[in-house]
Amino acid sequence: MVIHVVAPGETVVSIAQLYGVTAEDIEWLNQLLYPYEVVVGQALLIDNGAYTGERPPIYVDGFAYPFISRWVLNHTLSYLSYLAVFSYGFTAEGTLLPPLLDDTFMIRMAYNQDAPVRICAGGEVCRPTIPVLTLTPFGLDGRFNNELIHALIINDAAMDNLIGQLLQKMDEKGFQAVEIDFEFILEEDRDLFSAFVRRVRDAMQQAGYQTFVDLAPKTSADQPGLLYQGKDYRVLGEAADAVLLMTYEWGYKYGPPLAVAPINMVRRVVEYALSEIPAEKIRLGIPNYGYDWPLPYERNVTVAVTLGNVEAVQQAVDYQAEIFYDEEAQSPYYYYNAADGIRHVVWYEDVRSLEQKFSLIKEYGLRGAGYWTVMQWFRANWSLLADRFTIL
Repeated sequence: MVIHVVAPGETVVSIAQLYGVTAEDIEWLNQLLYPYEVVVGQALLIDNGAYTGERPPIYVDGFAYPFISRWVLNHTLSYLSYLAVFSYGFTAEGTLLPPLLDDTFMIRMAYNQDAPVRICAGGEVCRPTIPVLTLTPFGLDGRFNNELIHALIINDAAMDNLIGQLLQKMDEKGFQAVEIDFEFILEEDRDLFSAFVRRVRDAMQQAGYQTFVDLAPKTSADQPGLLYQGKDYRVLGEAADAVLLMTYEWGYKYGPPLAVAPINMVRRVVEYALSEIPAEKIRLGIPNYGYDWPLPYERNVTVAVTLGNVEAVQQAVDYQAEIFYDEEAQSPYYYYNAADGIRHVVWYEDVRSLEQKFSLIKEYGLRGAGYWTVMQWFRANWSLLADRFTIL
């Protein structure tokens, strides 16, 4: 597969003729909507024959909420090694709290136990996807609560209670791994948190399960900030079976307009992580979304709207906005004027920016990729991923 960037005057038909494929193929692969318009600067994935490059084996993880569309989940599972159900919580006493919505259908679909049966390339039935229980310390306000984390990890009885309930739930539901997604850990709780992860892994390993932990995107061991100081890369890398580098959210909902996952910053995080953790344990976080900011940006006032990547491109088409590409961040963006006269800027991911992240996985021999989230279907992403790697 190759990537084509739309030039002035080009149409889907003229691009199809250029590559010797049909317009329908381009429209389907890139999820173009009738009347199949494109804009200057738009990146299109073209299926132009078999990929002849190296296709290293990787693990691919995807996070999903229990309100995911069954259609989206069914199509996405074929590309996932692991499906991380988001999420289970807990109380200070170690009582496990299930998601508000039933996640049973997700687990059954991961195991190919519910129709429609997933069909992979070549017509064979897909191998099962491993379901993962994601554990998060959300407070009553729905946000990460470091006081709840602290209360748990200083209480042996609470930790034993939680681990026991985790094991029971995993056996009951069919989960095969637990993903520990704790954020904003207090600096003074860093060692206690690492010990908690090791405690979970010891129990899970004995029962035949895996333990993963999510890491804030640090670029140095002593990086300041509440998001970073509570996580010791080296110790957590030793304690867990695998880690996820949350290499996204440089551009975020309440912050200034920026690329969500600029490759120059992503590379810095990966290079620091490799100084502390073996490559075969590291999954690279990949965002499956973008943001739309109204301008001018005002700190503590402006709030961006989250967009799916396909949705972001369709919006550019609707407003006939030229798409630009930042060479340093290796990310696409565009401007448009809304009906109310307010100017907006949108940063998102396309096949060009994803190709850069895939190349980073190859360059450093990482374990694979972890997608936040797989709630929206992005066919070109999955097609390009499967073209460049062998998904385990």
